[in-house]
Amino acid sequence: MTKRLRNSLILAKNEVTPGVDPTPTGAANAILIRNMTLSPLQGDTVSRDLIRPYLGNSEQLLAGVHNRLEFEVELAGSGTAGDAPGWGPVLRSCGFAETVTAGTDVKYAPVTDDVETITFYVLIDGLFHKMTGALGTVQFDISAKAIPFMKFAFVGAYHDVVDQALPPNIDYTKFLTPLVASKQNTPAWSLHGKSNCLQSLQIDMANGTPWRSLIGCEGTDLTDRKPTGSVSMELGAVAEKDWWKAILDGTSAPLSITHGKTAGNIVKLDAPKAQLTNIQYADQEGVLMMNSQLTINPNIGNDELVITVK
Repeated sequence: MTKRLRNSLILAKNEVTPGVDPTPTGAANAILIRNMTLSPLQGDTVSRDLIRPYLGNSEQLLAGVHNRLEFEVELAGSGTAGDAPGWGPVLRSCGFAETVTAGTDVKYAPVTDDVETITFYVLIDGLFHKMTGALGTVQFDISAKAIPFMKFAFVGAYHDVVDQALPPNIDYTKFLTPLVASKQNTPAWSLHGKSNCLQSLQIDMANGTPWRSLIGCEGTDLTDRKPTGSVSMELGAVAEKDWWKAILDGTSAPLSITHGKTAGNIVKLDAPKAQLTNIQYADQEGVLMMNSQLTINPNIGNDELVITVK
């Protein structure tokens, strides 16, 4: 029977014990996604390299088998200030700690230790894939005239694929309809104290999550974090801001952007020490644009990017 990739569902729930399935449900743990890619048999191939009295291949054996899952989630709030958004669990397993202030906001800040692992159930038109002990990384993309989104990439343990029907009562109510990035919907942004007209901003947490398969142990860990980014904005006079000197001096200064205008659907990103690392010029509809790479540095530690949902 023909299968369709678009008939897919992801359930995700943080694990109490790393690697132990906490049994996510459709009613409580459905993640509203787009652009999903699942690679269910990642690993290394080991050739037997047999010597025989005739030509031909030797069999290839798989080693270090694991899953890799990538998907995007629209960047929006929860609907109520102080309630965690539906995408909170997957962000927590990308090395962020969640702090809830009831009735006010939910903050996500990086952590170095004790990162929460997560279990995914991925159903693709009746094919059930389970992925436990997963950790990942995340990229943020806010571009004019587009829906802001997060791109997640996870690795986790492989389990046999089986046939299974969809769970009942799938609930996406924790995921709001997003707002397109614009002057009205993205009311505030600044980089090094300036708010030039912004075309796009990307931030990549660049977490290191290698899959390690050894005798007696197997799994992943968050071993490093080297956030980078890029920005494209209109370029003004040197008197307005000397970006060239900022790059030459290796200056780090705050980056902030707020998307959303109604309580319950506002997401704010703050980086205390964003450093521009180069400049390239571009023409956009006859206007001179500055494209620059960013390095996102910590200030006192575990604070290089803080996400506030309010």
